[in-house]
Amino acid sequence: MAVSQEYQDLILDLLHPLDPLPRKMFSGVGLFYGGAMFGLLVRDTMYLRVDSATRSRFERAGSRPFSYMRGGQEVSLSAYYVVPDDLLDRQDELLQWARDAIGAARRAASNARPATPRSGGRRYRRKPSADSG
Repeated sequence: MAVSQEYQDLILDLLHPLDPLPRKMFSGVGLFYGGAMFGLLVRDTMYLRVDSATRSRFERAGSRPFSYMRGGQEVSLSAYYVVPDDLLDRQDELLQWARDAIGAARRAASNARPATPRSGGRRYRRKPSADSG
């Protein structure tokens, strides 16, 4: 699932006006703006964050969600969709789609609930041993 350095450089050059921050993640690269992850580069493919306000544009363009294989099963993440290839030839339009993805990422972050411990919030303390005195 790695992304080539050449592809990463191409995308960062196209998105240069936004000055995205790339971060290596698993086998790909996350694209961040203002702390929000708005894009993903995997297998030399660019994905952008979508939500209910932007998903239909990707679907009309024939785009599909990010997916990968795990344990012989295909796993699909509907929050990130493939950027249509022809957008890479139209930088101004790509930048607008990226700005919309930043908006989607920010909306998702503002709607996210704080994480709670899976154990129901109970924390266990280690009992002092007889040796710790």
